[in-house]
Amino acid sequence: MSSVSAAIAHALKPLAPRIFGLMGNGNAHFLDAAVRAGFDYTAVRHESAAVSAADAYFRISNKLAIASTTYGAGYTNTTTALAEAAAARTPLLFVTGDAPTSGLRGWDVDQAAIDAAVRAPRYVVDRNTPGATALEAAAHALREQLPVVLAIPYDLAALDSLEEQLPDFASLRSTPPAPQLNSTQLEQIAAKLNASQRTHILYGRGAIDAAEQVQALAQKLGATTSGTLLARDLLDYEFDLGITGGFSTEANAAIIAQADTVLVLGASLNQFTMRFGELVADDATLIQIDLGCAATNPRVDYFATGDAALAAADLLGAVEQADDAWRAGLDLSELRSRPAGDEQASDGQLDPRRVASELQGILPANRVLVQDGGHFIGWGPMYWSTSGARSLACVGTAYQSIGLGIASMVGAAPAAEDRTVVLAAGDGGFLMGLADLESIVRTVESGVIVIYNDSAYRS
Repeated sequence: MSSVSAAIAHALKPLAPRIFGLMGNGNAHFLDAAVRAGFDYTAVRHESAAVSAADAYFRISNKLAIASTTYGAGYTNTTTALAEAAAARTPLLFVTGDAPTSGLRGWDVDQAAIDAAVRAPRYVVDRNTPGATALEAAAHALREQLPVVLAIPYDLAALDSLEEQLPDFASLRSTPPAPQLNSTQLEQIAAKLNASQRTHILYGRGAIDAAEQVQALAQKLGATTSGTLLARDLLDYEFDLGITGGFSTEANAAIIAQADTVLVLGASLNQFTMRFGELVADDATLIQIDLGCAATNPRVDYFATGDAALAAADLLGAVEQADDAWRAGLDLSELRSRPAGDEQASDGQLDPRRVASELQGILPANRVLVQDGGHFIGWGPMYWSTSGARSLACVGTAYQSIGLGIASMVGAAPAAEDRTVVLAAGDGGFLMGLADLESIVRTVESGVIVIYNDSAYRS
């Protein structure tokens, strides 16, 4: 008969065989069982890093990973990273120790309340169904695209499991069909696009798996395209303008401002993407298609719930072939050009534009870019190319946090395969995560760290 911890490890091994963790009393039995079961285990030096590493791993690999810490202080150290994963809707499984079933001890906190506060669903295992509960938690994470907490009460971790049979995981994860535009929505959107003379398609992270359909639709509509920061490099398309929003070039923004219709696929239209209200012309029609139930920006004129790939495919069959008059007249020669900057800024320090532009030619071309949060955050995405749609991770931006970059590099490394992982961090955020610099040295095969130090923390 196996223990509760071993039953959890056995259930999860086929689904999420990679763990980022830090051992303590509350998760020692689980990690021991997991290593014995053959999990790929990366030990980190701070509990926050376990969650951020699992977060970054998913963003690059599109595969579920496990983070694991002990209860109490080990758990509360992860709160910012857990809040970030929830805000970014990153699926991961956080296996953590918890207070015993007899109740809170002097050093325990109400972890359930904290889970609820950061909007992370919570599952608690028992002796009767530990494996089934673990599978339900993993299914929830993947189905709803959220971090899910799996709590192991301290007094149950080493006890024998009474579980006899595991449920079928496919039935637990089963989801309704992806939402598709109804006939009325399809007809109305197609009519708006057919009437357009200058169409632009803006795609976001929700369209990463719809590249073929989006590009075909853009060709038929004679449209230009652009992507949000987290969907950069999605299309290999002559009229793709690059990153949209605060990190776009002025030439990019000027072309989008000419559009009379903007079709948004899988993008949330936050304030940064919308350039604080200046992205789309006042008289343009803004159509948003997303998985949510309502528009995410008041500027939207027409909203429909739909899967990006299905919507683009359906629209491809519904719209008319457009001429190429608008695109043919565009000057794209300066589209990607950015000022190289001066050798020195006015304060006598290095100009970050010059640093970033020089590094574009120095850094290995086959790379994954990991960004910490902070005021420096634009230089890498604006000046450095990456190697595909899932080659950029900005862990921290959803929750507006800094200090998660080092841990993100640890998580991105096993997902990068043969690519070099480049971390861009500010001096403040880098020092916040310094404990896991050792984790980088120990686990990252090919990596470069770029630190932007503006001396803002110097007294």
